[in-house]
Amino acid sequence: MPVDLDDILGPKGDEPLAALLREDLDRLSVAELEARITALEGEIARCRGKIEGAVNNRASADALFRR
Repeated sequence: MPVDLDDILGPKGDEPLAALLREDLDRLSVAELEARITALEGEIARCRGKIEGAVNNRASADALFRR
């Protein structure tokens, strides 16, 4: 059974990360926990990519304005 993001994130308007951290994991099966880990690892990779892009953009801007 796939993990429903609405179950993880809670109702709209709630802060998603806080809701995620409060969720009771006892009700999830092993397969659901594995799917959750996979989704979270994907999100971590996406965040790291965004950070890397921001750092590279900043370095490019800094180099441009130092000339």
